[in-house]
Amino acid sequence: MNNNSEENENQPMNTDELETQEAVSETGMEDITGEETMEELLGIYESSLSKFEEGQVVTGTVISVGKEKVLVDVGYKSEGQISIHEFIDEEGNINVKVNDKFEVMIEVWDEEEETVLLSHEKAKKVKVWDAIKEIYDADETIEGVITSRVKGGFSVDIGLLAFLPGSQADLRPIRNMDEMVNKTYTFKVLKYNKKRNNIVLSRRVLLEAKRDELRSTTLETIENDKVMDGIVKNITEYGIFVDLGGVDGLLHITDISWGRVKHPSELFSVGDNITVKILSFDFEKERVSLGMKQLTPDPWTTAVEKYPIDSKIKGKVVSLTDYGAFIELEEGVEGLIHVSEMSWTRKVRHPSQMVAVGEEVEA
Repeated sequence: MNNNSEENENQPMNTDELETQEAVSETGMEDITGEETMEELLGIYESSLSKFEEGQVVTGTVISVGKEKVLVDVGYKSEGQISIHEFIDEEGNINVKVNDKFEVMIEVWDEEEETVLLSHEKAKKVKVWDAIKEIYDADETIEGVITSRVKGGFSVDIGLLAFLPGSQADLRPIRNMDEMVNKTYTFKVLKYNKKRNNIVLSRRVLLEAKRDELRSTTLETIENDKVMDGIVKNITEYGIFVDLGGVDGLLHITDISWGRVKHPSELFSVGDNITVKILSFDFEKERVSLGMKQLTPDPWTTAVEKYPIDSKIKGKVVSLTDYGAFIELEEGVEGLIHVSEMSWTRKVRHPSQMVAVGEEVEA
């Protein structure tokens, strides 16, 4: 009797027995004794299947692609369905194929009808919301593309549509807001509300932080007579304001050139890179006076040698007064032809009778 039992145990299993054992192992039904009813076996089988909730994100595998639906295996007895429209791009191409694996969100879960409706797009959005929360909590930044102008600011694509107020787009008011559209920037998440689908971004706070960092560095190195590079930040009738790296300095119109300057806008535009010299610096008030003409020698220091008495010269008429005409010999050096010195033969009541501004004359 014992010998027969040992012989049975040592006999190899046939193919059917092996398949049954594998199926039991895969479904987790190792505890089946063989005495269960069919109803009990079905219950054990269904309990071994994955259980999901609506709104849950899971990973699925595409098993077929149809004209209207994509069937996805998510480990349930019925395949999940996704609308084919989620995979059609702007050019009409279908960007999904059998055996593709990706995350999906359970939209509808009906066990009675054995219906499972899924969404790949919504799963991606759920992941973006999770990422936004992590970024906000960690006080980190996020990249996005400004897609369009909207009332009060811009619409930004960060995986979800977010709002960038116009006041948070830059350090200064933006003259041409359209220039920012379709460009990628780095932003800080000011606040978000998942229920209201609301995300507010800021670029300004990052620029301010960078400016403050630059300011500290600049203040440590700035000193009188130092030559520095800067960017024209603003232009007024009395001079230009130059950003030296978080610290603004004033280049007065009288310190722009040794020559005449009617208005700074004739020489500069906002955004120009220029080189200036520090004339004076008040650390406490953070006031900086700049000079540009001081980068070159005063032309009057060599004027006596270049233009000796009784020599003939040529120059351009730059200004007329009742008493004469001012002639520019070179930038910063002007001479006066008195009205009484304009002619030997005729009485000149006003210089305009003899010369005009812009005319080249010899004297």
